[in-house]
Order: sequence, then structure tokens, then C-alpha cells
Amino acid sequence: MVDSIFSIGGVQRVTAVIAKSLATDFDVTIMTFDRPETEDTTLYGLNEANISYRFVAYPQVGKAKNFCCKAYSGLYRKLRLPGQWASDLYARSSFPSERRNALLQALQEGHFDTIVGVHAPLATRLATMKSQLKGTRCIGWIHNSFEALFGPTSLYIGPDRRRHYIYQFCKLDATVLLCRHDAETYARYSSRFKPTVIYNPLTLTPGEPSDGTSKRFLAVGRFSKKHKGFDLLIDAFYLFAKENKEWKLDIVGEGQEEPLYREKIAKYHLEDRIELHPYTNHIQDYYSKAQVYVLSSRWEGFGLVIIEAMAHGLPIVSSDLPTSLELLGKQGLFFRNGNVSDLARQLHAATKLDWPKMSAEALKHSEHFRLSIISQQWKAIL
Repeated sequence: MVDSIFSIGGVQRVTAVIAKSLATDFDVTIMTFDRPETEDTTLYGLNEANISYRFVAYPQVGKAKNFCCKAYSGLYRKLRLPGQWASDLYARSSFPSERRNALLQALQEGHFDTIVGVHAPLATRLATMKSQLKGTRCIGWIHNSFEALFGPTSLYIGPDRRRHYIYQFCKLDATVLLCRHDAETYARYSSRFKPTVIYNPLTLTPGEPSDGTSKRFLAVGRFSKKHKGFDLLIDAFYLFAKENKEWKLDIVGEGQEEPLYREKIAKYHLEDRIELHPYTNHIQDYYSKAQVYVLSSRWEGFGLVIIEAMAHGLPIVSSDLPTSLELLGKQGLFFRNGNVSDLARQLHAATKLDWPKMSAEALKHSEHFRLSIISQQWKAIL
């Protein structure tokens, strides 16, 4: 059960890859809130697997009921009401019965043995309905880091609902997180919450390994507000380019912040040094032609691009996110998250590293994230 599968995004791609892998041993259905007319099973190669699809649309909620639900929901978030009862009431007020019953009916009609709710909001929706899904194993799959979901600067949920989400996660039969750091963080807030950690797999077939001679940095991701930190990367490259006249930067992706990036590039007169490229299904070509990968994200649930870059033999420069520190260990060059001058410093360091050694280590480290290994962990929890 996922909000969208027929659109471009890391969560969609990972969900599709895991679903395809599991479909060799399980009867897999993807339930989505996409509109049926958007169905494109070729996007992530879903047409290569025997997977069924069910489309769900929420009905409208009456104005009076919607007002009452929003009133309590606002009160719960403002006062941060304690206790399981308050959380359960909020779970229902934020998910009115018209919508809850529509989704519940769709799930019951599927006669599923196991349901996986992808992302924190759908995992809590699943928890709300669990008592009515008799005999069905309910699993939440959380794709954002604890800090991104519940930190003081969160653009997703925020600290006012942290207690609620943890209460609801505890109702599920299992909750899958993407790194051990998050599991340890959750444990500080609830001794009842016992999540399982399963890393995301390498989701593409690698192209040719980089030969390490191009003098090109690469960054890949959606151009969404602040998330990937490409604004920071452009600022840092400007500082870097004052001293280095050879290296260039490729940024691959699409999204709402593209005009901002182009303005910065023009402001710094770096049009011949920084190139923005649209999303492509052949991203391997960019990895193969790069020499160093840069992850400038302000937050990540799991830096999937790190695994892809390592699978092409690329050394990594990354913000010191807990997930990056955990995934890369000694394999990365880390800078302080959000610090432009520190990122520029590490860009300089990346041009002077022992590239053959770092490349070989990256290729070896990427083997830990093979799909066959990660699929076995999913099959175990299912």
C-alpha cells in the first residue's frame, strides 16, 4: 500500500524493486492512490513481474464532520495531549470514517495475508485499522529518518505528533526502518517500540565502472525545496572553483527549485562549469562518466544514490547525516551538514584522494546492498 507508484521518486523505485523481487515467491498486489489512467508499469520495469494493482480513491467528508475532526486534530497537535487514548482519538479524527472505511473495504476485499504500509502516514493509517484486519499481518515501512519526520525543522510531521506516531507504530506487527541510528533514536522515546532495520537495496543494474579521469563531480536527486541541498552544493562549488579551474559539476534531476539553481549558476558565472540535466532512465551513464559523487542533502531517510554511486566505483563526499555515516563508515569524505565552506573543503580533498584505492573499496562495499541479500531479509519478516 503506497501513495503513488506510477511517478518518479526514490520511494517509488525502491518499492517497485522490492515488489518485483518478492513476486517471484509471493502473490503481490500494489495498492495505490494513483489514478488508473496514470498507470505505467514500464517506469520501473514493473511489467517484468507478475504484480496486480488496486486503485483507491477517498470519498468526500461532510463539511460539519470535517470541521469537528480538524478542530480536535488541531487541539491535539497544539496541546500535545498525552496518553494512548488521545493518540487513538487523533488517529480517527485525522482519518475520518468515510475515508477509513473506504480504505478498509479495499484492503479486506484483497484477502491479504500481509499488508505493508509504505511511509509513516500510511503506516499509521494501517495501524488505525489493524483491529479490523483480523488474521492479517500489518507492517509499516518508514522511508524518512527520525529527524526528518519529527525534528524541530521538519517539513513533514514535526515534534508535535512524534508521540502519536510512535504509539501507532507499536500497534503494528512489525515496523521496518532504514538504519540502526533511527532504531536507537526511537528507543529513547519508547521502550515498547521494537523496529526491524532493513537497508534499501541497489535498485539498478550498474553500468561501466568509472575510470576516474573525467574530473567531474556528480549529484542526483529531485529538485525539491531544500531537501537535496543542491543550493548548498552550487554555493560550495563556487568557492571551490575560485581555486580549481578544471573540475566540473553535473546535477541530474527535475523539480520546483530548478529556477533557483539556474539563477545561482548565472550569478556565479559558472555556466561552463555546472550543468543541470533532466531526469533519465539511463542514469548509469552519468555515474560511469563521473569521478566523485556528492551527497549534499540536509536530510535523508536512506541515501540510495550513495549505493548507486559506489556500485560504479565512485568515492563519496557526503553531509554528515547519521544515515550516511552508517552506510559509508570510513568510505566517505564528510562535511558538516549545511556548512558551505566545509563542503568546499571536502570538494578540494576529493580531487587529491587515492582514487584507485577508494574506487575499489567503494565497489566492494556496494556488494552489501545487493538485491538478493535485502530480499532475503524481507522474506524473513514476511
